[in-house]
Amino acid sequence: MHDLTQGSIVRHLIKMAVPIALGMLFQTLYFLVDLYFVAKLGDSAIAGVGAAGNLTFLVMALTQVLGVGTTTLISHASGRKDAVDANLVFNQSLVLAFVCAVATLVGGWIFVAPYMHTLGADAATQDAGIAYLLWYLPGLAMQFAIAARASPSPACWCRC
Repeated sequence: MHDLTQGSIVRHLIKMAVPIALGMLFQTLYFLVDLYFVAKLGDSAIAGVGAAGNLTFLVMALTQVLGVGTTTLISHASGRKDAVDANLVFNQSLVLAFVCAVATLVGGWIFVAPYMHTLGADAATQDAGIAYLLWYLPGLAMQFAIAARASPSPACWCRC
């Protein structure tokens, strides 16, 4: 445990920002690897996946909010030695992850075509983006469960 009230504020910010930046780098690399392999399928496939990538980054940002928020609230409850509140926050994050996953799936299935028709320059690009998103939506939805479960369990934090 580090005392963030002592020492340089800039050093503390950099120390916290490095893991966040690395996480964002790897998330971006996932998308770039997709583009690398899709490039062999042609220009419309690249454009379709590129347009669909906006949703990928939106979901990744929302999962970061869920994960960081959960970890923060659990750590506060643990600091207060309040195991009941820590368990409540963890359980609420799992429910919120489930709701977000369902909303991502249902919203994706409903709005994937209008979304790609707005972004796609031609029919081939739109079709490629729609096909990619329909296959990729379950993976995007699962990111919420992964983020919530990756947050520390109250059993690990609370030694109340």
